[in-house]
Amino acid sequence: MLKKILIFLASVIVAVFFVFFINAWRYTHDRHPGYDLNISIDARNQPVKLQMGFAAEPITPEVPDRWEDVNKNARYEPDKGETFTDGNGNGKFDARWIAGFGNKRAANGVHDDQWARTVVVDDGNTRLAVVILDLIGFMNDEVIDVRAALPADCGIDYAIIASTHTHEAVDMLGLWGDSYFSSGIDPEYAAYVKAQAVHSVIAACSHLRPAKIRMAKDLSGALSMLEDTRKPHVFDPGLRIMQAFDAEADTTLGTLIAWANHPETLWSKNLMLSSDFPHYVRECFEKGVFQEGKKVREGLGGIAVYLNGAIGGLMTTRPGIPVADPFVDTSYTTPSFDKIRAQGQQLALLGMQALAASDVELVEMHGIDLRVKTIEIPLANPLFRLGAALGVIRRSMTSWMKVRSEVAVFRFGPAMFTCVPGEIYPEIINGGIEAPVGQDYQIPVSGNPSVRELMQGEFKFIIGLANDEVGYIIPKSEWDTEPPYLYNAKNSPYGESNSMGPETAEIVYLELAKLLQTMPE
Repeated sequence: MLKKILIFLASVIVAVFFVFFINAWRYTHDRHPGYDLNISIDARNQPVKLQMGFAAEPITPEVPDRWEDVNKNARYEPDKGETFTDGNGNGKFDARWIAGFGNKRAANGVHDDQWARTVVVDDGNTRLAVVILDLIGFMNDEVIDVRAALPADCGIDYAIIASTHTHEAVDMLGLWGDSYFSSGIDPEYAAYVKAQAVHSVIAACSHLRPAKIRMAKDLSGALSMLEDTRKPHVFDPGLRIMQAFDAEADTTLGTLIAWANHPETLWSKNLMLSSDFPHYVRECFEKGVFQEGKKVREGLGGIAVYLNGAIGGLMTTRPGIPVADPFVDTSYTTPSFDKIRAQGQQLALLGMQALAASDVELVEMHGIDLRVKTIEIPLANPLFRLGAALGVIRRSMTSWMKVRSEVAVFRFGPAMFTCVPGEIYPEIINGGIEAPVGQDYQIPVSGNPSVRELMQGEFKFIIGLANDEVGYIIPKSEWDTEPPYLYNAKNSPYGESNSMGPETAEIVYLELAKLLQTMPE
């Protein structure tokens, strides 16, 4: 009898492991086998006249149901007596899980739309699309899906798809669902986002017009709204702006606004879907800046596109960091919609003032130079490995615990753009990497030039979370999970738990450096 029981238990264990490994393979097998980009395009030698087109398509989900947060912890907990109102009458709670802080944060409505915003640039030789999604991240598998769905008649040579990294939109990475063991991704919503990204590119192509551009930057005015939560305190505080005009009608086609900060100012108790402060940045650039319903500064018109940058470290406007109202003697420290309004207005005013003072305006300019490389990154994070095996994170593996990712660099006119597949630490971009006491790897600072030192042109843009979200990209000399901790701290720093691993930064940096060093002068 005992032998039969043992045989039965052994059979059950074998069956469980078999099912686990079959599911793990199903979740992690390569969805795009053989996909490998190695693009090198140089502009023609003579100056060109660009065409540019902009578009914005909503990706806001429906939120049919509402729920009562009885204990005010921003976690939907029916086991503790919390109930919902069945708005669509289907007899179940249709959760829209908000990404970025903790599990069970179900949306209770929509404050402002989330978007797929696109600019297409064409120099007569190369057509490039840049799509920015109001999401916490968009993984490389999904990027490849969108590219495959672009119609051939759009003529897109390369599409960059990046995220603003808002912490107040629907989960598209899987980490913030009902529990640690269930994905927060709604497959229908994921399909909708991809379709809208495609529609945004199609619309931008249909809006192509002869363009001239005006460039501006303010490298320090927004610093007061930033905190770096981890030593060394290195920032990427500069605002960089590109305004595109219709060269014939002299009206604004659109504006690119680049800054580096986590869009998480609303923080962890917010239950309304939002793009956070980028919403107000874009609205002010497009429609103008208002104080209590009265317009105090004209907008530029067109479509505004917000690009995030080097936000690792991390760059944040957390609770307690003051944001001054630009019009009244008030500073907001507590997370609120007034705080993100004031932050967006400040950024927009700084950007528009910089544009107004700029004398950098071009009709004919250098065309598009482009470099793209597919890369592999080891997935060393044990929690990410488990999440991938359980299907919480839907991430393809190209080989044993390695994921496909991508780096890219492009340039036109006086602007160069470096596309980084995650949340890179500013010291890798601007310099200032350290090898502090307590580091896990006893290695010195490499002495390599920073990314911006390798970039050309007067206006050096970083597009973070571009074509992927691999998490934090941390200098290996600053990696720290084991005691003693960095700078003799009592606890390990935040960051490593949301990184692919300690090799990520070196791989990304070296591959970017190779691309930058091959760009024509």
